[in-house]
Amino acid sequence: MPSLDLPTANGLGRFHYTLSTPEDADATAIVAGLPTLVLLHPVYIGSHIFHPIFADPRLRRFNLVTMDLRGHGQTSADVEDTYGRETGAKDVLNLMAALKLPACHLMGVSMGACMALQVAALDPEKVLSMFMLSPLPLQEPPESAEGRQEIYDCWVAGFADYPDRVDDSALEDAVYGAVQLAFNNQNTNLGSALISHALPSGIRNWSPDKFSAFHTASVKFFLNRFPLPKSQLERIRAPIALVHCSDDVAYPISYSEELLTSLRSAQLDARIYTIEGAPHFGNVTHVKETNTMLYDFVLSNLTPGIAIPAAQSGVKSPFAADLMAFGLEEGDGESDSDEGDY
Repeated sequence: MPSLDLPTANGLGRFHYTLSTPEDADATAIVAGLPTLVLLHPVYIGSHIFHPIFADPRLRRFNLVTMDLRGHGQTSADVEDTYGRETGAKDVLNLMAALKLPACHLMGVSMGACMALQVAALDPEKVLSMFMLSPLPLQEPPESAEGRQEIYDCWVAGFADYPDRVDDSALEDAVYGAVQLAFNNQNTNLGSALISHALPSGIRNWSPDKFSAFHTASVKFFLNRFPLPKSQLERIRAPIALVHCSDDVAYPISYSEELLTSLRSAQLDARIYTIEGAPHFGNVTHVKETNTMLYDFVLSNLTPGIAIPAAQSGVKSPFAADLMAFGLEEGDGESDSDEGDY
């Protein structure tokens, strides 16, 4: 899967991305004229979290693009001390420009949803719609901030005797905390494979010489956020779906409702939808519900006159082989919807 050198405050950074078209799981360019969906992942787990979307015949009727954000996966760009949603959003816009993407539909999970909103505020003409799954609150609640800091502290403790040894039990505590936030005791085979796959890159990306970067990406990013001013929100033209996962242990629906009020105060077309029983990373545990909701939302916001091809049987996710090496079972995380045109 390819990478691109994109501008950052410290020079060029190497950003890993994945692009699939209806017929090519590992494409290097989009199919012109088709809708393009850009997917932005949450903290801890990189772009492989979108395996179920890339494996869905309905969603593969579109061009699909995702990238490993800074500090995640195969991306090697510096996580600067000031890294936050605006820096991340500019990375997304730089990738879109480098790939010559047209105006796109955005789908983000948690941190990725936060960046999607910032992308739309920075460059409204590049965003056609936003599907924000488990959106972050306007400001991080103290109890969630404490949990994120605890995960970081456990991770750091695991390297106290590094490089002589790594304390696996401390790392397990960090992973357990992240799993609780993400899945709330609802982990699946897909979730386990994603965690196992993310751990080696986490050890590489968040080793002792990069603790500061890890703290910035996993704690400060969330703490150093403030509500976007109304003047920025009023720039946005795209319709917005705020998708609340009802079993989210970090953020009850009141936070999504507060965000909705803020968006509507700027006269934005925003609505709340709920996936019942889903945890914070509900797109992993509730694949069918998430994918159906996303597909219907994008379809309802297509540019008039756009034609899309029929769904193809047997589409393959570019992430399948990687995840199967870490225990993913054949077909897990894939859509069970009927194939054919929709």
